[in-house]
Amino acid sequence: MEKWTTSNIPQRNEGLAVITGSTEGIGFEDALALSSAGWNVIMMGRSPQKGAESIAKIHQINPKAKVSFEKIDLADLSSIKAFASKMISKGQAIDLLINNAGVMTPPKRLETADGFELQFGTNHIGHFALTARLLPLLRKSPDARVVTVSSIANREGIINFNDLQSKSSYAPGKAYSQAKLANLMFALELQRQSEKHGWGIVSMAAHPGVSRTNLLITGAGRWSTAGMARTFLPFLFQPSAQGALPTLYAATSPEAKGGMYYGPNKMIETRGFPSVAKIPAQAEDVNVSLRLWEISQELAKVEF
Repeated sequence: MEKWTTSNIPQRNEGLAVITGSTEGIGFEDALALSSAGWNVIMMGRSPQKGAESIAKIHQINPKAKVSFEKIDLADLSSIKAFASKMISKGQAIDLLINNAGVMTPPKRLETADGFELQFGTNHIGHFALTARLLPLLRKSPDARVVTVSSIANREGIINFNDLQSKSSYAPGKAYSQAKLANLMFALELQRQSEKHGWGIVSMAAHPGVSRTNLLITGAGRWSTAGMARTFLPFLFQPSAQGALPTLYAATSPEAKGGMYYGPNKMIETRGFPSVAKIPAQAEDVNVSLRLWEISQELAKVEF
């Protein structure tokens, strides 16, 4: 795994990859790397215009890239259901699902179309619902993988079952940490459920360290402390292409294993090359994970 890069991605002439939040940042780098390695990639996002621009960028680099765009809003369960229904009607197996899209620390409490706190609803419930609805197509693949992107912010996370939607009190960072902890716990529980029920799906989590994307600026705002650091202290952040490597390793490496968590290997996992990441103790609580799984099914109106 030492200094693993996109040059280590195995080339293939087939395989369908679905990536959420892939019109910019880490997700765009995932789409670029996978399409360059021969994957058929579906890029997903809320803006068809951004989707078209992103596809054009990839085609400038690789004119033969097999990339397309599908509109989805992970903050709206009806949008997720509509996308999944469209995919199931086509019937093509999905070999790789990367749950990458995210919302980070909006200063005021916002809600999804279904009334969930925006970060928990988008980052966790949205991806939970999408994975459940795409399960039949993932099971059609002989070697399907699901990679869910978490964050080092999960180290401070606690799953507060008494106030999952931060209605009693909203602190942007606290809500974000909970959502990213939920991402990690979902990835680990999905692996356990797959093994238990014989789904044949390999589930892993990854995180990008501290990377140079627009997530901070669009979430907390350009003039927040974090946003200003992103703008005026760029040396603190590694390039998004570097931040994408742990996700790509989990998605493609023959050595990547189900139930594992990957992140950068330097400076307390904030930068560097892919390596096994440390799972925080709270994410290893199997009872909490199972309870979160069951509640998430109810909230997302899905069953695995």
